[in-house]
Amino acid sequence: MNMEGINLEEKFSQFDELWSPKIIAQMNDYHFKLAKIQGEFVWHSHPETDEVFIVVSGSMRIDFRDSYTKLNEGEMCVVPRGVEHKPIAEGECHIMLVEPAGTINTGDTRGERTKAADIWI
Repeated sequence: MNMEGINLEEKFSQFDELWSPKIIAQMNDYHFKLAKIQGEFVWHSHPETDEVFIVVSGSMRIDFRDSYTKLNEGEMCVVPRGVEHKPIAEGECHIMLVEPAGTINTGDTRGERTKAADIWI
């Protein structure tokens, strides 16, 4: 087991792809993932699990079918299981996701934005 600290900036410097979460740690059955986002993602939900968005730098918005929430650096939001949502970032935004191991980034919507759920950095 690795007991060393994880430097988020150093991890973010290891990739450039947008909308492609990378695993940096595991706690029990949960993964901590980093992602760079910009533009609009796809509408999707996660029927089996809640999803946590933590903004490390930049800002983003999460649209819901009947509302939205804005998140700035240092803020977070828990999207309940089964709630359809669409993340959006006008400029590049760096986020951390916390979700069960194996969670697919596009949830119940598959397509060109779907990425492998097991990429570690």
